[in-house]
Amino acid sequence: MLQAQAQAPAQAPAHPQAHPHPHPQAQQPQQQPAQPHPQASYAGPGAAGGYVSPIPVRPTHLGHALASEWTKIRSVRSTIWTLGMMALLVLGVGALVATTVSTNESIGAVSPLFFGFFGMLLGILCVLPLGVLVTSSEYGTGMIRTTLTACPSRSRVLSAKAIVFFALTFVVTTVVTGLVAVIDNALLGDLSRVDVTGGEWLKSTVGIALYVSLLGLLALAVGSLIRHSAGAITIMIGVVLLPFVLSMFMLTESLDDLRNFLLGYSIPNQLTVMYGSKFPFVDGGPSGWEPLWIMAGLVALALGGAYAAMQKRDV
Repeated sequence: MLQAQAQAPAQAPAHPQAHPHPHPQAQQPQQQPAQPHPQASYAGPGAAGGYVSPIPVRPTHLGHALASEWTKIRSVRSTIWTLGMMALLVLGVGALVATTVSTNESIGAVSPLFFGFFGMLLGILCVLPLGVLVTSSEYGTGMIRTTLTACPSRSRVLSAKAIVFFALTFVVTTVVTGLVAVIDNALLGDLSRVDVTGGEWLKSTVGIALYVSLLGLLALAVGSLIRHSAGAITIMIGVVLLPFVLSMFMLTESLDDLRNFLLGYSIPNQLTVMYGSKFPFVDGGPSGWEPLWIMAGLVALALGGAYAAMQKRDV
């Protein structure tokens, strides 16, 4: 019995023999190549393979640039303030002057539509800053880089700005000048010996709107050339007022020709010509529709320079 207890149990081997057949779960499954995303397999026309965005790519045109510029100009406060103030000045001053003059017994051979000139001369000073800011504000804020990234065609960008600004200014100015003409004719029509013709109505409303809109385009071109808002606005105010003011100080006979030239072709006198009249102390100068053609020529030259400068220089 003691001998039986003395016998030690057989010890297990220290290193058991490995199982000749490993467990099936221990085998790593063979990885399958990843399938591309269903959208990633889309390839547009002419694609050589690889990932192509599923968003269709369409060529851009001037209509896209016009929509972009319209969104810009109608969503900034400067448009509302400048055009709103212009309309208020033209309507308010025009009606006020006509009401004051209506207390006279007669206004002689002066057209009743002429008195809209005084409000429009002040309204021009509101249109000029808006024309400058259409281009110069983007240079000042650096947004012009984003604009030219979205539309690399610089001529298309400038064309869209010019078209949108001109159309908006022309529509607003036509409505305002039409209202002033109706008010002035109602108050002063019986006091004037002038029978207003259809051509005079057209020139005092649509013609004035075209002239003012072209003057705003000139400010837009100067703003694109200068790329500085304050500097371009100062230049445009000088263009409008400086020739007329300088001529007032040319009192010697040797400067008569220069004085008459500055007075005749100054913006205020051209504006009176579009209203069917002329300053009594002006000798010479344009007549009829000539101020409109003169302004159109100046705008063409300025915009041509703006296009050339925009193509050659960096932003």
